Amino acid sequence: MSVTPTPAGNPILTAPIVTTILRLSTPNMMAMVATAAVAIAETAYVGLLGTAALAGMALVFPMVMLQQMMSAGAMGGGVSSAVSRALGAGDVVRARSLAYHTVLIALAGGLGMSALFLAIGPALYRLLGGRGAALEQALVYSNVIFAGILAVWLCNLLASVVRGMGNMAVPSSTLLAVAAIQIVVGGGLGLGLGPLPRLGMVGVGLGQVIAYGLGALWLLRYLRSGKGRFVLPLSGLPVRFDHAADILRVGTVAMLASFQSVLTVLILTRLVATFGEEALAGYGIGSRLEFLLIPVTFAIGVSLVPMVGMAIGSGNAPRARRAAWTGGAMAFAITGTVGFAAWLVPEAWARLFTSDPAVIAAARSYLVWAGPGFGFYGLGLCLYFAAQGAGRVFGPVMAGTARLAVIAIGGWWLAATGQPAWTMFALVGFAMVVYGLVTMAVIWTTRWGR
Repeated sequence: MSVTPTPAGNPILTAPIVTTILRLSTPNMMAMVATAAVAIAETAYVGLLGTAALAGMALVFPMVMLQQMMSAGAMGGGVSSAVSRALGAGDVVRARSLAYHTVLIALAGGLGMSALFLAIGPALYRLLGGRGAALEQALVYSNVIFAGILAVWLCNLLASVVRGMGNMAVPSSTLLAVAAIQIVVGGGLGLGLGPLPRLGMVGVGLGQVIAYGLGALWLLRYLRSGKGRFVLPLSGLPVRFDHAADILRVGTVAMLASFQSVLTVLILTRLVATFGEEALAGYGIGSRLEFLLIPVTFAIGVSLVPMVGMAIGSGNAPRARRAAWTGGAMAFAITGTVGFAAWLVPEAWARLFTSDPAVIAAARSYLVWAGPGFGFYGLGLCLYFAAQGAGRVFGPVMAGTARLAVIAIGGWWLAATGQPAWTMFALVGFAMVVYGLVTMAVIWTTRWGR
């Protein structure tokens, strides 16, 4: 069995904060870029299967992303937070028990989501507008994905255990391999490349299940090998509801943030659609730049979870706060710079995707009005991850609720009173500012520590 270093000898607790954030976030950045590449590749080869397949994937994609956000970002944050706080306190026995309960939570979450979406899939995709061949393709894809969604939950939560140890290289390299396998297997089975059968959307779904299943097995092997800070036990430990609760009290509240993010996008898309096809297309182009900033913020934010968690566990709350504010400032600087550039030359981005003057004008309007809010969105999201590390995530989740309320109530009023499209885009930017400032306020006023 490996021996855990004492908190005083742990570089995450002693090394300079900026260099530690950069060291931990770089592998995460690579993994997030790979994940984005998977989405692009899947869209490309599903497009070769036909319009119905492409429309079917569009119906299922928000639900698949929700699973990733719930398992990797929400419950995964709860796992990393609990494990890192235990290790920061030098309590290896508790950390091992928390990892054991992580496996139980992954089994419950994965199997529960399988049962739920296999049952409600047809009604859900009809509610989202699925009809005819598109609905048929959506159900084929969804049933394969959700029959094996346990693989996604296991892979993401085991990766979160390793991140809680302060090791970002192993989970990031694993997710890079998962992305490569998913592209090759999903494309090969979907299109019938080489000797492989052409399975269509069944093959595309199998690509994800197989890739994440292999990733989960690899992470399980690592955690059982003794190369980490402790060995993951798979039996012989009692079920401790207080240990499970340490993970769930952060993870379940954070899952609300995942639902809010998806709901915000769905509401905003529906509201913008009332302004016409050109406005919707322009919004899609402009928001694509916004979405590209999420991997950057996620990479920095995930690195803050063990930094803050270990500092809290060791009783060093001031270092935890310095790490949070430093990471938030870095995220604000990066995303704010991109937002300023988009405000300055918005048409440069829009012309990469279209030559339609009306769509370019709509995209330009979105970036001019929403771009200045990008930095505040990056700041709020990064501080949300830091709050996960501290085990104090309720306030940042409520900041997300405030953003959702601004979009829903303000957007409804703008649409109902016939305001021009630019007012909706200005509302998006304002909501980002609200999210960032409210998150800052709750972090500032919430006590961290024992």
